[in-house]
Amino acid sequence: MTDYGAIYWLDDCGDELARRPALAADETVDVAILGGGFSGLWTAYFLLRANPGLQVAVIERHFCGYGASGRNGGWCSPRYPMLIDELEKHFGAEAARATIRAQQAIIDDIGQIIIEEGIDAHFTPGGMLSVARTQRQLAALKATYAGYARLGLADDTRLLSAEESGALIKVSRVLGGMKTTSGASIHPARLVRGLARAVERRGGRIYEGCEVTKVRPGQPAMLETTGGVITARRGVVLAGEAYLSGIPAYHRQLLPMSSMIVATAPLDAATWDAIGWQGHESLSSGAYTKDYQTRTRDGRILFGSRGAPYLFGSAMPESALADAALYGPIIENLRAWFPVLNDVPITHAWGGYLGVPRDGMPSVHFDPARGIGNAFGYTGRGVATTALAGRALAGLIAGIPEYVPDLPMLHAPGPQWEAEPLRWIGVRYIQNAFARIDAADFRDGSVPVDAKLAKTLAPI
Repeated sequence: MTDYGAIYWLDDCGDELARRPALAADETVDVAILGGGFSGLWTAYFLLRANPGLQVAVIERHFCGYGASGRNGGWCSPRYPMLIDELEKHFGAEAARATIRAQQAIIDDIGQIIIEEGIDAHFTPGGMLSVARTQRQLAALKATYAGYARLGLADDTRLLSAEESGALIKVSRVLGGMKTTSGASIHPARLVRGLARAVERRGGRIYEGCEVTKVRPGQPAMLETTGGVITARRGVVLAGEAYLSGIPAYHRQLLPMSSMIVATAPLDAATWDAIGWQGHESLSSGAYTKDYQTRTRDGRILFGSRGAPYLFGSAMPESALADAALYGPIIENLRAWFPVLNDVPITHAWGGYLGVPRDGMPSVHFDPARGIGNAFGYTGRGVATTALAGRALAGLIAGIPEYVPDLPMLHAPGPQWEAEPLRWIGVRYIQNAFARIDAADFRDGSVPVDAKLAKTLAPI
């Protein structure tokens, strides 16, 4: 029986998820961080690793890993939140090349830190596998490979024929693929919970069950919370991702977009023999509505897709993520990919919210005059990118040049989203259009007349 709203990663993290004490009185620290997910914890970790004498506090409304960091697809991906062609178009070939190399390198760094800190995060360096299931997706894969090759980044990437793809994994209706050596799968809840403990071992303070109600820029900057005011001598970090939209001053900075995942029961050996997937690659296709999949350490398949329609006013109710009707198409899609799973139970079905910036570009920035730093806007590709961003932000705050790479992500937050009802109308249109584009593409390869418009309007 499927448990709608149950998050497999949190159920399997080996942690009781008991909340740490909340902030109980006003306090002064060097750096105060809003958000106990990957962005906030990596920033705290790198600050304390470089300067153990700093006083760093993390403020989390629920518990560390409650949001996207404990609910995602489990990819530690070398793919940056912007497509390679878009990176090159906006920032030039050199910056695009440096970004991808940095993204690849941070995966190795994460793997090493996991070992150093003794975190049992199921880090599995299986690489990435993208399969094309329509002619449009095949053309897009070839174009992506050409972009990597043009920039000298194809050393760990190769195009696959349908037969070569099938030798790696048995998926229905595959026309070809692209295999990338760089990349790993990971247990995100084990990583985020272990990272929180590593921050505490290095002297950081974590307050849970404590909501930030207002951000006060200035010298010093402050966070008003339900437990007291926390003053930060060096600065405040905004690392709440999609949940930042709940603070009035930042309501239109990021758009909360939902992503939904279902998990099978553990598969038996015969089923795995029929599927293959012995390389444990992070698996996806080129569908606009997203298909992403992970093979877990205990033998499940996790299948994710963009899910619930955007809600007016950037509302983010948990109830919207537990609606069984939203998961039916995702389960059908999983079984279309792998017909051998038709009788395999789906045990978990959950969703989460990710933050989408209006220009589609991640932002890592620190303004000393206002005492405000931020790291957000990963559009669903944050497991690895957050470590790169957190280290860079720590370097900006603490003055550590070797932590601060010369990359396009180092810029102030971009434009705000439109006010309602324009935001609701536009986002709902794009969601509908992408679903229609995928349906037509998979049905007969046709293209809806408004496809170009929808792709132009979409930030990602």
